[in-house]
Amino acid sequence: MAQAFQGIDPNAIARVCSIGAGPIGAGWTAFLLARGYSVTAYIHEPGEEPSLRALIDTAWASLESLGLAQGASRDNLRCTSDLAEAVSDAEFVQESAPEDIQLKQALYEKLGRLVPGNVVIASSTSGLPMSDIQARCSTPERTVVGHPFNPPYLLPLVEIIGGADTDPAAIQWLFDFYKVTGKAPLILKKEIPGFIATRLQEAVWREALHMIVNDEATVEDIDFAIVNGPGPRWAMMGPCLIYHIGGGEGGMAYCLDQFGPALKLPWSRLEAPELTPKLREQLIEGSRREAGDRDYAMLNSERDRGLVAIQNALKASTGK
Repeated sequence: MAQAFQGIDPNAIARVCSIGAGPIGAGWTAFLLARGYSVTAYIHEPGEEPSLRALIDTAWASLESLGLAQGASRDNLRCTSDLAEAVSDAEFVQESAPEDIQLKQALYEKLGRLVPGNVVIASSTSGLPMSDIQARCSTPERTVVGHPFNPPYLLPLVEIIGGADTDPAAIQWLFDFYKVTGKAPLILKKEIPGFIATRLQEAVWREALHMIVNDEATVEDIDFAIVNGPGPRWAMMGPCLIYHIGGGEGGMAYCLDQFGPALKLPWSRLEAPELTPKLREQLIEGSRREAGDRDYAMLNSERDRGLVAIQNALKASTGK
C-alpha cells in the first residue's frame, strides 16, 4: 500500500534533476535553469551532452527575451550519466525519457529506490497513464504526470494527473511547484488517454488529414487557415470562450441555439484516416514546400521568436 506523501516547501526548491536529453528533456532543463534553479541533467551516455547543451543554447535567446530569474545561468547545469548521482541531492525530478512503457517502468523502479521519499517525480509523458508507469515503483505515492507542451521552455501549459497509487498531496505539490516556476498548470479530473490539450490538437490533426486525403485542401491551405483564422483567437481565449463571444449579448446560449443543429451536419470526420503511402507522401511534400529553404534550425528559431512575441503581447494585453 502506498505511503502518504509529505513534500518540501515548493518555494524552497533550489536543486532539480531533469532526465532526458531530447527536445523535451532539454527544453525542461533550459526552462528550469532560466528560473534560477541548479539543474543536474541525467543523460543516457556522455556523448549526448553536446546536443543537450546546443538545444539549451538555442532556447536561451528566447528565455532571455521573456526575462530570466535572478541568478539564472547556464553555468548552473551539471550533466551525468550516473542516475544515482543525478538524483542524489535533487529536490524535484522531471523525467522525460522515451515513450516506452517497459523503459519507463524499469526507470521508475530505480527512481523509487534512489530518489528521497519527500521528492516528487514528474513524468513528461504525452500519453502513457501514470497508473501503468508507477506499476513497479516502490514509492508510487509521489509519482505524477507533468505533461508539458513543446517547446517546454516557452509554452506555459503543464497537464497534471496522478495514477492509481498517487497521493493527492503529491498532485497538489506539483501544481504549486509549477505555479512557483511560472508555468500554467492544469490538474485533470481523471486519467484519460492523451490528456486534454493533446486530444483537442489530435481532433484538428485528424480533420486536416481527411481534407488532404479527399483532395479538399493542401498542407499549406490548412496551416494558412489556422494561422490566419482560429489560431490567434485560441491564443487569446480558447474555443469555448470564443463561442461565447460569438453569441453577442446572448452569449453561449444564443450561439448554441443558432448553431447547435449544425453539430449534426456531416462536417467532422473524427475517425483517423489510414496513413497510406500516398497520404504520407502528401504530408511530407507539402511540409517541404511550406518550409521552402528554411532548415530545422531556422524554423525552430522562427517558431520561438513568434511564441515569445505572442506571450509578450498577451502579457501587455491582459496584464498576466
